[in-house]
Amino acid sequence: MKRFFALPLLGVVALTVAIPSLAQQTPRVGFLYFGSRGSAMATGRYDAFVKGMREQGYVAGKNFTMEERFAGGNMDALAAAANELVRLRVEVIVATGNPAVQAARKATKEIPIVVTATADPVREGFAASLERPGSNITGLYTSAAELVTKQLELVRLQLPKLSRIALLTNPASTSHPRIVKNVEAWGAQNRVAVHSYPVTNQADIESAFAGMARERTQALLVCADTFFLQQATQISQLALKQRLPTIAWTKPFTQAGALMSYGQDSNDNFRLAAGYVDKLFKGAKAAELPFARTPKVSLTVNRTTFRALGLTVSKEIESRVDEVIE
Repeated sequence: MKRFFALPLLGVVALTVAIPSLAQQTPRVGFLYFGSRGSAMATGRYDAFVKGMREQGYVAGKNFTMEERFAGGNMDALAAAANELVRLRVEVIVATGNPAVQAARKATKEIPIVVTATADPVREGFAASLERPGSNITGLYTSAAELVTKQLELVRLQLPKLSRIALLTNPASTSHPRIVKNVEAWGAQNRVAVHSYPVTNQADIESAFAGMARERTQALLVCADTFFLQQATQISQLALKQRLPTIAWTKPFTQAGALMSYGQDSNDNFRLAAGYVDKLFKGAKAAELPFARTPKVSLTVNRTTFRALGLTVSKEIESRVDEVIE
């Protein structure tokens, strides 16, 4: 009788030991976002990453776990979130916005970090080279400093008499100083006065637009930045109220009322970032995974805003447009 009951008991013991072991094999992704949860959802970035993971064969809650942390544009909250993800021992951290990458890098030198977009990973100090990063950071990059020249050219095509342009920058961004230099150099060459407005919070945005009104600014360029994307509606609506033609780097701005956007498809970046996560899950080393340049760049115009500002889309712009928002 003792033998009869002992065998099932041993089976139960073995099963209870095996269950935690299986649970430990489920990989975890830390999703570190500098902006708010609402911004990540509204722009479609979060859903794009989830879709990308599904395309790679991963379903959250089934064969991988998502640990999501949103800082709402707060640097202290961002540092705390990065440290928390490290304490949770996630296998990979997906970081959005250079401040998020910096916070993650400061928190860990071992856990792989996948960047959804950065202007220049080598110049930023994230990688030794694009082909072989040599660190725990890899992912996608876009040459924002190069794109800004194209953005300026588009503004000039639409506003040939442009003489004063404003620039929204974020002092927390390590890539913006280079962008400012490029814009100022372009301004000097084209006889366009450039005025930069450093912005770190919503109050600064209001102050910046007040300054633009005083300077009689004729156009606005918004530098690529996660915080600015979070405030796309506020920025675009203030520009519209002030009758200020505005160009940004991504479509959510034109959807919110900006005149034009030219740059990478940020949602596509999030989908592609999932491919890096998959490789890292399967044993690849971040130090050996090359950075990839954002493949898709597009021009979007908001025809309603053109009409509201009393403008007609120029023939040169019309011939280059990829998408029109009515």
